[in-house]
Amino acid sequence: MTGFVLVNMFCSFLGTIAFSVLFNVPRRFYFCCGLTGMAGWLCYLASENIASIATSTFLGTVLVVLMSRMLAVWMKCPITVFLVPGIFPLIPGAGVYYTVYNLVQGSLREAAVRGIEALKIAFAIVLGIVFIVTIPKQWFSLSYWRRRLRGASENSDL
Repeated sequence: MTGFVLVNMFCSFLGTIAFSVLFNVPRRFYFCCGLTGMAGWLCYLASENIASIATSTFLGTVLVVLMSRMLAVWMKCPITVFLVPGIFPLIPGAGVYYTVYNLVQGSLREAAVRGIEALKIAFAIVLGIVFIVTIPKQWFSLSYWRRRLRGASENSDL
């Protein structure tokens, strides 16, 4: 089991970095992009046995988008630098492939099952992105929370 997890960590990390290179992400962000993709994939793997594939993908996407938002604010760069490469391990590429394969082979029932599953996963990715992107940007800034806590402590002295 441990070997399986380590191989998945390594492959998702390297795969995400490869997509970062492909999308011309600046070199200084490669490591953070790799961590983002790896964290999302590990969240997916951890919840895969407990929940459905679409729910696991949703949870992995939420983690990827949260990390992307935090890193974007802290490193002062666009969120897409981390989000686009980080989401790639969760994309249902095999599901779409098998949908088309079964269509070509004439197995319409199996193609429909695979296609619906791929659409559920894609919809889970979209929902995960939308839920987190609607959170205001300043919530991911440490200075915002310091000001709020400082204001709360001053008001409690009254």
